[in-house]
Amino acid sequence: MAKRALIEQRPWLLASIAAATAFYFLRDNPIGEGTWGLLAKGASVGLLALYVLLRVPQGKHHADGLLLALALALASAGDVAIELDQLAGGAFFAAAHVAALVLYLRNRHPRPSPVQNIIGLSLLIGTPLVSYVLSGEIRIAIYASFLGAMAAAAWMSHYPRYRVGTGAVLFVISDWLIFSRMGTYDLAPLPDLLIWPLYYIAQVMIATGVVQCLRGEQPVR
Repeated sequence: MAKRALIEQRPWLLASIAAATAFYFLRDNPIGEGTWGLLAKGASVGLLALYVLLRVPQGKHHADGLLLALALALASAGDVAIELDQLAGGAFFAAAHVAALVLYLRNRHPRPSPVQNIIGLSLLIGTPLVSYVLSGEIRIAIYASFLGAMAAAAWMSHYPRYRVGTGAVLFVISDWLIFSRMGTYDLAPLPDLLIWPLYYIAQVMIATGVVQCLRGEQPVR
């Protein structure tokens, strides 16, 4: 079923992958640093939002699909805005995390295991804590509290943890690599190599994982 879903919406997913790949390889090129680079970066996750809108069925789960599309659209706006103004970009991403948080809280796991509870709590507390240690900035820790709440809620939702939960964790790791550039921890060359791939893969895992559940192609847990 997952393979058939990929084939049916191949133009949008392939266009998203192509845009993300183009941005990754052109970002340090004069072309990638201008308008074309911004368009490629914004289109990467923006096309995932379109994929969600096209794939979510009408019915009782339609509102969940709209929340997911909203979270992706806000993240896409954040991808572009952060290249122009860091504060504006952070605001868009915080709003995206709130939209995703609402989605996951609407779909909480009815009987989370003790391990699931521990990991969720660790993400909630550890994400802003590690973010502050890496960056040394309170404002980053405040933003990361939204990020941690989103990741914890994703892990505690009934969506498949190996797709949606893991995607949320990859999102956190990607941001940690960004924050490491702000502080005294030199993790080079990992940030340059991994920030964008981890972030984009995270968004793809979240988008496809949730959509497949909403369509009944992936059993909820």
